[in-house]
Amino acid sequence: MNDSGTKIYKNLKEVLKDQGLIDDAKSEEINLRQLKTGETEEEIIKSMRLVPDDEFAKIKALLLRVSFVDLDTIGFSPEALSLVPEVVAQKYRIVPYRLDPKTKTLYVTMANPLDLETIEFLEKKTGLKIASGMSTEKQIDSFIKEKYIREKNITSEVNKALDERKVEEISVKKAQEKVAVEAPVAKIVSTILEYAVKSRASDVHIEPQEENVRIRYRIDGILQEKYLLPRNVHDAVVSRIKILSGLKIDEKRIPQDGRFFFSADGNDVDLRISTLPTTYGEKVVMRLLKKSQKVPTLPELGLRGLALKNLMNAIGRPHGIIIVCGPTGSGKTTTLYSVLDIVATSRVNVVTIEDPVEYQMKGVNQVQVNVQAGLTFASA
Repeated sequence: MNDSGTKIYKNLKEVLKDQGLIDDAKSEEINLRQLKTGETEEEIIKSMRLVPDDEFAKIKALLLRVSFVDLDTIGFSPEALSLVPEVVAQKYRIVPYRLDPKTKTLYVTMANPLDLETIEFLEKKTGLKIASGMSTEKQIDSFIKEKYIREKNITSEVNKALDERKVEEISVKKAQEKVAVEAPVAKIVSTILEYAVKSRASDVHIEPQEENVRIRYRIDGILQEKYLLPRNVHDAVVSRIKILSGLKIDEKRIPQDGRFFFSADGNDVDLRISTLPTTYGEKVVMRLLKKSQKVPTLPELGLRGLALKNLMNAIGRPHGIIIVCGPTGSGKTTTLYSVLDIVATSRVNVVTIEDPVEYQMKGVNQVQVNVQAGLTFASA
């Protein structure tokens, strides 16, 4: 171990043994094969298929004492992406994913994090310190091929928005209104929402942090970090969303709720907006509700066998209560709509009290809660 307590490995075999992936017999087999064939340790381990490619990259990162970066799950900064041209990223197999303006450090991940010539080249080109990590070649190639092109929109708009933040300020409110409606910030918000629709996300979280703004999407019930925007554009992005939602852009001390409509890829989406004051600024949560979405059947939701039979028996009773509970994004409202789709026939009177009304249902009297007008759940 070194002074920091990190274990130092001499070779890949040591790491594999330490992780419990091979035993002494396998280690000796690798040694003998090296002597006989002259192959490298890495070539032998890969050909023997002792570990999957992604696990091998983590093992190698431990040997090289660098961080392993999982590009499938980590959020990245469009500002960092703009610092390295796509042709350079392709040639050297690198992905810039985070920029720390305080320490003037650009974080990149590489197939070979010990490629000192490339690191030196990047330092000269960007004028920043380079902190290198390691990812699988497959992840790097996929990122460059798919995301580099797709994210050009948000990258260029972020840079334009940063430039426009340098213009002279008139007054706090007027400056916010001016920046919030200008093309770059509007395009950033549009790109964030377009990705949400394409990825079938149920929520988008815009969270200000000390050094950047984290954009997370709830996909299949799990929040996934996708973007890291510069801290400078936070106020303008929030103001843009507030203007679209009819909220007060100069009120930052209390939570606010609003809604607006958005269209992408032929889908009309109703967005419920909630703002919340936090230490570093206002957090925004946007809940996406597709207006054209068909109410799924109970079997389509995954209910089968005894569970489906018990629920259908309960639905058929003329009185009683069914309690549906679960965490955010687990499908409570969708399940209730599926039940209502069965119950709502011409022979019964069905009334719902909702906040908000997420699906428009035929044959159902849907009541939208309006607290300001005195229409609460209790009064309804």
